[in-house]
Amino acid sequence: MKDSDNVICLKGIGAKTAKLFERIGITSIGDLLLYYPKGYQKYLAPKKIVESKPEETITVELFVVADFKWKKVRNLSVGSGLCSDGQTKIAITYFNAPYMKKRMTAGGCYLFRGKLKMENGRYSMDQPKLYSWKEYEALMGQLWPCYGLTAGLTNRTVLKAVRQILACEDFEPEEYVPDKLRQEYGLLSRKEALSQIHFPKDYESLLRARQRLVFDEFFLFLLSIRQTKEYNQAIPTDYPMIETAWPGRLMEQLPFSLTGAQLRVWEEIKADLTSGLCMNRLVQGDVGSGKTIVAFLALLLAVSNGYQGALMAPTELLAAQHFEQLCQLTQKYKLPFSPVLLTGSVGASAKKELYRSIGEGEANVIIGTHALIQEKVSYHKLGLVITDEQHRFGVRQRELLNEKGGRAHVLVMSATPIPRTLAIILYGDLHLSAIRELPVGRLPIKNCVVGTSYRHKAHEFLVKEVRKGNQAYVICPMVEAGDDETEGLENVTDYGERLKNILPEDIHVEILHGKMKPADKKRVMEAFAAGDVHVLVSTTVIEVGINVPRATVMMIENAERFGLAQLHQLRGRIGRGTEQSYCIFINGSDSEASAERLSILNHSNDGFAIAEEDLKLRGPGDLFGIRQSGEMDFKIADIYQDAELLKKVSISVDHILSEGGLETQEWAPLRRYLDKNAGNFIDFGTI
Repeated sequence: MKDSDNVICLKGIGAKTAKLFERIGITSIGDLLLYYPKGYQKYLAPKKIVESKPEETITVELFVVADFKWKKVRNLSVGSGLCSDGQTKIAITYFNAPYMKKRMTAGGCYLFRGKLKMENGRYSMDQPKLYSWKEYEALMGQLWPCYGLTAGLTNRTVLKAVRQILACEDFEPEEYVPDKLRQEYGLLSRKEALSQIHFPKDYESLLRARQRLVFDEFFLFLLSIRQTKEYNQAIPTDYPMIETAWPGRLMEQLPFSLTGAQLRVWEEIKADLTSGLCMNRLVQGDVGSGKTIVAFLALLLAVSNGYQGALMAPTELLAAQHFEQLCQLTQKYKLPFSPVLLTGSVGASAKKELYRSIGEGEANVIIGTHALIQEKVSYHKLGLVITDEQHRFGVRQRELLNEKGGRAHVLVMSATPIPRTLAIILYGDLHLSAIRELPVGRLPIKNCVVGTSYRHKAHEFLVKEVRKGNQAYVICPMVEAGDDETEGLENVTDYGERLKNILPEDIHVEILHGKMKPADKKRVMEAFAAGDVHVLVSTTVIEVGINVPRATVMMIENAERFGLAQLHQLRGRIGRGTEQSYCIFINGSDSEASAERLSILNHSNDGFAIAEEDLKLRGPGDLFGIRQSGEMDFKIADIYQDAELLKKVSISVDHILSEGGLETQEWAPLRRYLDKNAGNFIDFGTI
């Protein structure tokens, strides 16, 4: 069995199941082994209700007092009944679970597992799992892996497939880290780490497995960046520029003045562009800090020097928004821009015409998505490339662009306020700039951190804001209901249905998540931007989204499951208009540490200060649940939680490369691995 073998070669996986695996990005044996659990479930002995705390996930033995009653509420099938553990009564409710009708009868005794709730002195549990004693005893006393799933794919299917690979005698993942380095860091072998990350013997084994796999991700990432000739070197550009009057003229005409931070960063960019060397600069700034106008000034300098500029965005909607803004500026201030929009959805004949105008230099600003660097695009004089919200735009993309027209200047914009100490390590080949000031007139967002008992009032507040002509986001950590590890976690699919039933009928609720088809995502976001959707229930997919000035409320469920920097980025989707905006963080945990973390957001709207606090608070014990998304897209590593290891690995990589690199025999396995997997561990294809 080899890493490259298709999962269909595994016993029990046919064409239908293989397609389900493909939906979550798994096609090969290697993909499956690197599909790490997102959590682990420990099944403790059943306990009495009075021994438990509200919001705690428990297993309790209950007998059904009376037959469940089932009714239809709009599109929802709701079953509810009263149960007792012999001392305490509890209301049990199921949504869209018709299979439960035959399974439970009055007087029957079952094990229920779910999140205990208490309201107005009454206990309740929604959608609990049902077990027989035999089923439950087989689960007790072990750490069971819980995987990210898709509709039709069960946790049991993934678990069995992974176990089958690890049990195969002829499967041996290649060990590419030399013994000397493994001993220095106290690392497990690669095979043992993969085995223990999926099926840990105990918590200590899990920690050691994770340490090895985090080390691998950081090590491979930093090696790939720092081995390139462009890393931290001054390279002459093929597109030298001189200062022109156009940027200054535009700044004088704008109806607002740039902030001190914007002006400082613009001066840094201008100095880079006129230095005769390739610019490689990262501009960090909170959502709404004014990075876009600075990018437009850079494009204006490039165009007024006779070059083309490209602006890449991660989504078609964001690209279209940038295009519209640039067109408005061009028309209003008679700027020398001839912009075009190039995305994947542009028709074949229109695309052909775009390619011609780009290749002949008629179009001097090209705005779009990853379509900008596809093979068929040929540029006339591409002097400046700007990427918006693309943490992973790196060496490989620059090489592709160089092939299309020489050594261009590169500007990367990010709304993720990564602490400077980590940014220097992760973006060592980029000079750093930060915009830490918000434009004058922006009303600070009002924040509150509350428990789940506040949810009803929060929903009432949403209605109140919509009645004023505003809109709201509701963020959930899950796309759909999963297995035991997601008990008590809100998911977009069910939450959206519930809101449609709870809120008045004239309030239009829609859902949005990453598993939807691109056309459906685009339709929903366009409808929300147009004001036709009042409440958008979404996953963190809206972190990188379009500007919706009427969105004044952000309600984040299970806020304890996210990193602070990510929560701050989500919050940045509101507060972009003239109305007062509000962010409601729903804390689904009774942990004091969780409340302490979230209180930082309650008292600060400064993304950089929040990122620094997140770095201080996070520790090696925070294994799951608050993983950042968007921070370099590592599979298991987290730059906050694993900051100390990242710093150590950075020093080791520098030492290895300064001593002659990877040319000696001990590094032969790593050279083979890098040759075979070039680009895989750094997902450059996600532009």
